[in-house]
Amino acid sequence: MGDFGFVRPGFRSAMPIVLRRLVLAFLVSWIAASGAHAETLLENAYRQMYDLRFDEAHKALAEWTREHPEDPLGPVSDAAAYLYAEFDRLHILQSEFFLEDSNFLAREKLVPDAQVKQHFEEALARSQQLSGPILAKTPLDRNALFAEVLRLGLQADYLALVEKKYLASLSDVKVGRGLAEKLLAVDPNYGDAYLAVGTENYLLSLRAAPVRWLLRMGGAETDKDRGVHDLMITVEKGHYLPPYAKVLLAVAAGRDKNFARARELLESLVREFPHNPLYSQELARLH
Repeated sequence: MGDFGFVRPGFRSAMPIVLRRLVLAFLVSWIAASGAHAETLLENAYRQMYDLRFDEAHKALAEWTREHPEDPLGPVSDAAAYLYAEFDRLHILQSEFFLEDSNFLAREKLVPDAQVKQHFEEALARSQQLSGPILAKTPLDRNALFAEVLRLGLQADYLALVEKKYLASLSDVKVGRGLAEKLLAVDPNYGDAYLAVGTENYLLSLRAAPVRWLLRMGGAETDKDRGVHDLMITVEKGHYLPPYAKVLLAVAAGRDKNFARARELLESLVREFPHNPLYSQELARLH
């Protein structure tokens, strides 16, 4: 990188090299700090979701979207806030993953909120409208690819976990996994993208053997070990989805009777998100 254009030519030779490097370091750090604000705001919105502070998350995402109106991550993240709120209201995570009582769903009246569904679908549609032109012009745009991966994952989660349309969700899962693998081929360190692959492999591996065979015939991946491995990468390298990966890893550890590992994961979630009772409740169940 050469001298700065705003330094007068006659002054460049007289300007000490050390001073020029200090100015360069200052500018680089200032630019990085300015660009980091948006990312931090977005990450904070996800943290608020995991801590069940959904109104605050929506406000943070509205601010982030005002600053980045053409970025598809804004609306798709807002869709995530609507979905996580619906998960919380309907006790989805407890019923689907933690409790082994098959009568739990029969005791709960799981009626999806129509207004939430409308907001959720509108946010997904807006994200797709933004990411489509970007990917048409630049097919390997990492941000737009991840937005699509997240959109398809959220859509599949709503179909499978809220509406109980498991088979209908598989096409979204399959397409999302393919886009996640495409993204990881471009950037192997994109930690959040591993969740799409890991979730598919782990959750579908829990199905009965004949069901797994049918799923594989349809192109689904059902490798439990790979699923756990990819979820761990999300925990280590992800920016937005590590807590969700931790929940699934805690479930995996509990199912494998590795209660020490399950406790470790849940304890970290309790410390990080004190307003979310799910983690402390499941930790108490382990004890």
